[in-house]
Amino acid sequence: MSSTGNGLGAFLAAGEEGDTGMHMPTLDELYPDPFWTIGDWFAFNRVDLIRVVAVLGLVVLMWLGARRSALVPTRGQSTFELAIGFVHKQICEVAMSPAMARKYLPFIATIFFTVLAVNITGVLPFMNLSSNGVVALPLILAACAWIAFVAQGIKAHGAGRYLAENLLPKGAPKWMYVVLAPIEFLSTFVLRPVTLTVRLMANMIAGHFLLTAFFVMTSYLLVSGGGLIKGLGLLTAAASFVFVLFEVFVAGLQAFIFALLTSVYIGLAKEQH
Repeated sequence: MSSTGNGLGAFLAAGEEGDTGMHMPTLDELYPDPFWTIGDWFAFNRVDLIRVVAVLGLVVLMWLGARRSALVPTRGQSTFELAIGFVHKQICEVAMSPAMARKYLPFIATIFFTVLAVNITGVLPFMNLSSNGVVALPLILAACAWIAFVAQGIKAHGAGRYLAENLLPKGAPKWMYVVLAPIEFLSTFVLRPVTLTVRLMANMIAGHFLLTAFFVMTSYLLVSGGGLIKGLGLLTAAASFVFVLFEVFVAGLQAFIFALLTSVYIGLAKEQH
């Protein structure tokens, strides 16, 4: 009892003094110092390296899955076809006609697997960070989605009609167009890519901070604590494992949502009326 009490008292006292020895995660982790620069216009840091490794890993996996396609598929080919079939049936065909789903499958699959690959690095050893927590890649992917649905709308209806149908809702009094047009413009052409970007980035930042905080607490409690404090460390260790599984789920969910919303926007641009 004495050692337990002393350990708990010391821990609480250290917390009151603001010096627990724990270093909680900060936004600085998402913006590390570069280890390769070229002048003032190029910098390459740990986040960029993780991004490159994730994309190269994805390319290798896709190449391995598709390089030896056969009528009787191997286990690897079956897994590859199952993943592509999921994107086709559960994402593309949900929001588009069958013909459009086949046409846009390569694009939507690229977005889905890219987001998933980059997200999953947040729980991989020696990486432990999703570079989608930095705005660059989510913004680029959102811009690609924006270009795709705007191009589809213009191709299907012509630039003038597409803009008119999006900015000037039918049935509304013409005198309200002065108010409605800017609102519709913001909703369709600004907020869609912005929400795609912010949703993905915010979820990955939150997940990184949550996991890091639990691992830091677990390490500190198990190493520096005593008695009751070590027991608390075991609880945080169990919680860390649960949150790792949850973060894997979130990584897949965010890839699914990003790809599905992109499909929905493209489908709406085609069927605009």
